[in-house]
Order: sequence, then structure tokens, then C-alpha cells
Amino acid sequence: MSQLEFEKPILDLEGKILELRNLESDSEVDIESEISRMEKKKDKLLHSTYGKLTPAQKVQVARHQNRPHYMDYIKGMIDDYSPLAGDRNFADDDAMEGGIGRFQGQTVIIMGQERGHDTESRIKHNFGMARPEGYRKAQRLMKMAQRFQIPVITLVDTAGAYPGLGAEERGQAEAIAKSIETCLNLTVPIISIVIGEGGSGGAIAIAAADKIYMLEHAIYSVISPEGCASILWRDASHASEAATALKITAQDIYDLKLIDGIIKEPVGGAHRAKQETIDNVAKQIATGLNQMTPWKEDKIIKSRRAKFLAFTRRS
Repeated sequence: MSQLEFEKPILDLEGKILELRNLESDSEVDIESEISRMEKKKDKLLHSTYGKLTPAQKVQVARHQNRPHYMDYIKGMIDDYSPLAGDRNFADDDAMEGGIGRFQGQTVIIMGQERGHDTESRIKHNFGMARPEGYRKAQRLMKMAQRFQIPVITLVDTAGAYPGLGAEERGQAEAIAKSIETCLNLTVPIISIVIGEGGSGGAIAIAAADKIYMLEHAIYSVISPEGCASILWRDASHASEAATALKITAQDIYDLKLIDGIIKEPVGGAHRAKQETIDNVAKQIATGLNQMTPWKEDKIIKSRRAKFLAFTRRS
């Protein structure tokens, strides 16, 4: 497991517990009793540590390489998944995955950024940073969902849209704007979950939804803390201060009434219990869909637009 600096005491305990489990039984030492004692100590330490994470620490947790990513959610909660590729214009984009499948028996279109888990897969998926063709693929899938009156689920996990020269030449800004417009004009329910890092326009391009939820230790921001620090302090080492100032944690975003709810993570973060996290997300999606079913096309668009226009009227 990738190490986070503030988790070091916890990881040390876990290492000692693992060593004890591998020891042969010794009559002079009650190994099971010692393991039980250390497990209780570890659980207590996990609760105390994760009960008071700073915004900067939540950024680290949100970016943890072992958090469940898009394909983990597909495997954990979607049946009969069929991936759909390409934007029918330029190319396919592996950073933005999408397809059709069944969620608890209901047909859905689901899409989201895939970051990859190792060097090879991260390069393949461009670290979850979509190019214009990725956002145009998202538009295509949303329009398909509208044509067949299928709800849309989006899983947000990106540092932001890819800022490379080729992406800009192919209309990155326009693709993001069109994706947001498509979200707002959909005549079917759209539910969005920020499962890790929700960065800038790259995130909101598929998150202008009827219901928006965030995992407990996810983040959602207009710019990364490092980028903000580089602009305001001209020094990326001030990222910790920027993370606090930006109000990017799920708790901050919920207090600002920009999302509809926070999904609880297992103690110690999603990277410690992937399937439990996926199950929690699935429960929230099911609740959101039930609240919106059945739907009427005109009312759903009016309600969604009103939701986002209300943000501009808040002081």
C-alpha cells in the first residue's frame, strides 16, 4: 500500500500485526492475545487519525493510488457492462471510460475518468486527464441515454482536463463547455459521484447533475492546491495553506450547499476497504434514482437548471 506520511504510525502497527500472524505458535507468548491487543490499538488510532484530517491530508487521501477507480466500481456494482468507445469524430480517449450496463436491474449509461493503478495503466489512461475526444465521447453517451430514456451515472475522478497543446488545438475548452451544456439539457436523470479528486472544468464537465454526492474524503476544486499556491504565493510549497483556503473538502462543499450529500467511507479511507466503499456508493445512487423515478422531461430540465442558477444568487 502506498504510504501517506500521517499514516506512518498506523502502517507500522499493521506491519507488526502481519509479522505476528506469520510467527509460529510459541507457548511462552500468547500471539493471538497480542494480535487482538494491537488490532484494537490500530482501530483506535485509525478513528482518531481519520476523525481529524486536515484539508491537505484529505487531498492526499483523495489521490491515494489504491482508492477504487472507475473500473473497480464497474466490476463492483454494474452487471452486463458493455464499454462504448470513441467520439465518432477524432478518436477514443482511455481517460474517459463509458458504457451501458445494469445497475440493480435497471439499465443505465455510466461514465467516468479512469486513472489507472500502476505505471502502465496510468499512462494508458493519461492519469485520468481527458482530452477533447473524451468529453465528446461523454456527450455522445449522454445523448444516447436521452434517446432511449436511460438514466446517467457519472463517476468523477480527475486532476483536471489534459492541458497539452494537442488538446487545446482540438478544442478542449469548447468540448468541456459543450459537455456541461449537454448535462444541463438532458431529459433523463443524471447522478454524479465525486469518488476521488474532482478537479476544475474536467470534473464539472460530467458533474452538472440532478444529484451530486461526494465520498467523505474526496475533494472538489476549481484548481489544485499546488496550482493555487503557485499563483498566490508563487511557491507550490504553500499547497497546504491553499487546500484550507480553497474549501475543497466534501464537508466544506456540503456546507456551501453545492452538493446533495456526503457518502461515508470506511474508517481509514476508501483505499482500505474498496468493496465496502463501492457498496456505500451504490446505496446512495439507488436512493437518488428512486427519488427521481418516474421523471418528466420538462420538469427535470427546469429543476436542474434552477439548481445551478441558484448557486449564482448565493452571497
